[in-house]
Amino acid sequence: MSEDPPYVVALSGASGSVYGLRLVSALLSNRARVLLIVSRAARKVLHHETDFSSYPSLPAFLLDRGIDCRNGGLVKLLDPDDVAACAASGSFVHAGMAVAPCSMKTLSHIAAGNADSLITRAADVALKETRKLILLCRETPLNLIHLDNMRTASRAGAVIMPACPSFYSAPATIEDLADTVVYRVLDHLGVENVSAFRYNP
Repeated sequence: MSEDPPYVVALSGASGSVYGLRLVSALLSNRARVLLIVSRAARKVLHHETDFSSYPSLPAFLLDRGIDCRNGGLVKLLDPDDVAACAASGSFVHAGMAVAPCSMKTLSHIAAGNADSLITRAADVALKETRKLILLCRETPLNLIHLDNMRTASRAGAVIMPACPSFYSAPATIEDLADTVVYRVLDHLGVENVSAFRYNP
């Protein structure tokens, strides 16, 4: 029996690395396979937003959060500069891609079709193959260039999902708050999620 196709999750250099980490964890809780791309800029963000600097490597940091990138695990860590990786090919089938968080630089490259890294190449491939691409945009306020790039990417088939947490579920922790956004990503990826709070007054 063939395995279900994996999901592609990319962390770019915007603030909000918690979104990408929580998304991978949520996918793993559903026994989904994940191809994970962490850009060089995203690693710098991890230094500021987490205790990443206290770990000897990115795989060690991830493993301590239940994200196992070792051979045989559900997560495969891809080199952000390897444009020959599987996610860069249209013949490679995946179940959907999310850039979480998505910086305005990454958005601009995707909108312009500038596939200069594995993240932007994989996103370009997702669009041309009409696969789900979710861009969890992180910036405020937005200037006209940002808005135009969002419009262009949306018209090309991307789902523009600003990282706007909701509060009607009364989140008690930062992780709970981030999960209100992550659960919306899961919905759009078509991943069953029994933990999500459903507003039903």
